[in-house]
Formats: sequence, structure tokens, C-alpha cells
Amino acid sequence: MLIPGTQMFVLTAIIISLELLFFFHQFIYYLYRPSEKCRFWYLILLGLLIFYNTTGGFFPDPNIRFISVQFQNIIAYGAGFLMASYFPFFFYKCFNLKSLRFHALYGVPLFLLLPYLIFFGVIYLAKGDLEYAIRYGMIVPFFYSFVIIIAILKAIRRQFAAYNEKGYVIDRLEIIAVYCAVIPWVSMSVFAYFHVSQLIEAIVTNLGFLLVTIIFFVRSVRRARIIDLRLKAGELAIPYEEIFEKNLLKYPYTPREIEVIRLLRQGLTKEQVGEKLFIATSTVSRHVQNIHYKTDVSNRLELMRKLETE
Repeated sequence: MLIPGTQMFVLTAIIISLELLFFFHQFIYYLYRPSEKCRFWYLILLGLLIFYNTTGGFFPDPNIRFISVQFQNIIAYGAGFLMASYFPFFFYKCFNLKSLRFHALYGVPLFLLLPYLIFFGVIYLAKGDLEYAIRYGMIVPFFYSFVIIIAILKAIRRQFAAYNEKGYVIDRLEIIAVYCAVIPWVSMSVFAYFHVSQLIEAIVTNLGFLLVTIIFFVRSVRRARIIDLRLKAGELAIPYEEIFEKNLLKYPYTPREIEVIRLLRQGLTKEQVGEKLFIATSTVSRHVQNIHYKTDVSNRLELMRKLETE
């Protein structure tokens, strides 16, 4: 069912309204704690999704007099290209998938944004033939979207495999959720090429975003637990400088690893750390190994130097 006087489905409007509420909620939270860079990248993702849903819902509409149908199409398709282009960058920054650097910084501008600028920003603007722009302008993005999906999935698999080799405990539900969140985004270029209806497009792409949101919240809960540990840190003997505490949040430490790091910083041995935390020395050693791997250091001195330096 359409909203009277528009081309937008009621369901699309409901989705946009919920996303706007969620955006402002997360934005306020970000203003309260601006050091959480992942939330910043997430807000951009959410903002682009709202823009994508809004333009896809309203445009093209000949009843909108102040913007020509041609420009409406350019904006609507541009929103889709922006959304698809930002997604690899989001995974690169927020999930720390370093192998995606080429795609996020160079591949996307070359194989997604450049075809859009050529075929929609220049050829379609000059000729006014939308079918021509879609037929030829979507060829490279269509195939490159599959390359991106494969690259993201491989990067995620390599990261989790590396964690497993180092003895990390990986939440398999999170792995499945990440895979499922990535897959719907390949459909964006497919939908554009085959003119799939707005309703199906909105449902599928927002389903992918919903899964990304679930993953984001899982990680946020873990981060909140770490912050809670920071608040309780006053009972320890050594003062915890702001730089040290800030650096702790840069790495994907578990709450237990945070406790181990703090005790190591006091100069305790692994045996003493085990006694303090009521865990075996071998367990402490495994935590230390994981900590060193996550921080890319080989000993305690390097670890402390890295965590205590701006």
C-alpha cells in the first residue's frame, strides 16, 4: 500500500521512521562517548541507509515539481551507489579487516563510484536515457559487488581462523550473523539492474542492516562491560591514566583480558595474576598470548609501552 500522493510504500515509511528514531538515539549516545569510533562509522552507515530508503521511496515522482525526474533518478541511484560503496569501508574500519583496505580505499571508487559518475552523472544527464545508463552503467558494479562480497567473507574467515589458531573463544553465532549480514548487500546492484520493486528492495537491504545492528550491539555490550571494569578499577593500587584506559578500548580485548592486563601492569607474575583472579597459571598464559596477538607485541614491556603511549 502506498502513502497517498507519493510513490512510497507504507512499510518503507515505517522502516525509515524507526531508523530515524534509532539514529538520533545512537547520535546522542555518540555525543556522550565520542571516543567510540565504531559507533561513528555505524552512524554514517545508518544515515546513508535512511537516505537510500527515502530517495528510493519517493523518487522518481513526476508530482514533485521542484526536482526534475531526471535529477530524482540521479539522486536515487546515487544513494544506492553510496550505500554499496560505504559498506566495505564500514567493515574495514569497524571490524578491523585490514585485507579490505584496497577495496575500501581504491576498488570502490574505481569500480562503483566512477561508473556511476560516468553513466549517471554524465551520460544520463546528457542523453536522458535511463535504460541505457542502467544497462551499461551497472555492468561493472554488478560483477564487482560479487568480488566485494567474496573479499569481505574471506577477510572475516581469515580473521576468525587467526583467532582460533591463537586459542580465542569465538562466538559462532556472531560469525553466522556476520556472514548473513554481508550477503544481502550484493543484491543492491542486482535489484538496480533488474528493476526490482521498491518494497522487496527495502525489505532485503534493511534485513542486512538489521543483522549488522545486532552484531554492533553485541560488540557494544562487550565494550560496556569493559567500561564497567574501568569504573571499578579505583580499588586497585596503581592509578589508571586516561591514555592507558583509552588505549584499552582500541583493541578487541575481553573483560577478563582487561583484568589480566591491569594486574600485569602492577608488576604481578602470571602465578600471582592467577591467584588474584582464581584461575590457573596456564589460563593466564593463554590470556597473555591472546593479548600479545591482539596488540601485535611479543612481551610485557612492549605491551605496556604501546598501551601507555598516545
